[in-house]
Amino acid sequence: MRDQRVEALARILVRYSTHVERGDVCVIQSSTTAEPLVQAVYEEVLRSGGFPIMQLSTEGAQAAFYGLASDDQIDWVPPTAKWAVENADVRIAIMADANPRELSRVDPKKQTRAQTARKPLMETSMKRAASGEYRWSLTMFPTHAYAAEAGMSLSDYEDFFYSACLATDEEPVSAWQRQSDEVKRLADWINGKEEVHIKAPGTDLTLGVSGRTWIPCVGEHNMPDGEFFTGPVEDSVNGEIAFSFPATYGGREVAGIKLRFADGRVEDASAERGEQFLHEMLATDEGASRLGELGIGTNYGISTATKEILLDEKIGGTVHMAVGMSYPESGGQNDSAVHWDMVCDLRSGGSISVDGVELQRDGRFLV
Repeated sequence: MRDQRVEALARILVRYSTHVERGDVCVIQSSTTAEPLVQAVYEEVLRSGGFPIMQLSTEGAQAAFYGLASDDQIDWVPPTAKWAVENADVRIAIMADANPRELSRVDPKKQTRAQTARKPLMETSMKRAASGEYRWSLTMFPTHAYAAEAGMSLSDYEDFFYSACLATDEEPVSAWQRQSDEVKRLADWINGKEEVHIKAPGTDLTLGVSGRTWIPCVGEHNMPDGEFFTGPVEDSVNGEIAFSFPATYGGREVAGIKLRFADGRVEDASAERGEQFLHEMLATDEGASRLGELGIGTNYGISTATKEILLDEKIGGTVHMAVGMSYPESGGQNDSAVHWDMVCDLRSGGSISVDGVELQRDGRFLV
């Protein structure tokens, strides 16, 4: 018998997050590891009258690709992938790592080359999403690998994850709508402001946000959700920041990241572990060493770091920043093949001030 929380999450993704309607083409992307949730989403799309297309990979496919592919094969973008971002109405992606370290020995240059080749796909999907013609949502399926990374049993991790998604609510489809008022209030308060100042141990950073739009996130794109974000003015970031949790990108974990910015660009970067990989990603292209996103977490139901950014960036009392590509709907203009989120915990001695007014202290909102 299928877990009822899986059924509830599928309804949230299809009925609330992406609003699949009759005639919508919906691409479902995942791996065979997530088969129960993939099947539930597939059935829910059919019930909604949509046209589902499955794009599934097997466990180990990514590692095999980077281990065996020639340069020509890395540069080749499958026509199906191009068609999907240009023509589909909806994309639902489900992460389901069986081994989060399977890419840890991959040559970073191969990953950079693959990202560069697929940059037009990211640009197209972001532009279509910003215009409203393309709806997308990203979630996870609980696996032993995710549970081990979070230091939990699989059963405990499932309880934690489905609760964070509000899939345990009696009315799961409307649960996120009922939870959205506070996030929208905070986004409304900060819109129109000019400068954000973030302070914490090892962190003293200012970012210009004049003319940029703050987007409230209430389960429409990420599941679980809980943040509001914008794209900082590209040459406005100054100061230094120490990120609190390990940051994973392309299957590589980097810990103890510290960045120093001058006029928007990273001028010094260090890490306690994975520093060479950090430098290589920041050198991917012109925009990879600038910030494309500043986000403020609002989900106090997620209180513990799990080493999975989809969850960790939503923790209430944290901020996260992404080097690389901006989301066009925020007004951000940074262009890159990279979009790498990193989280700074403000719950012990941290603060956020906006135009001189304290928005948050020790992880709690004051406005």
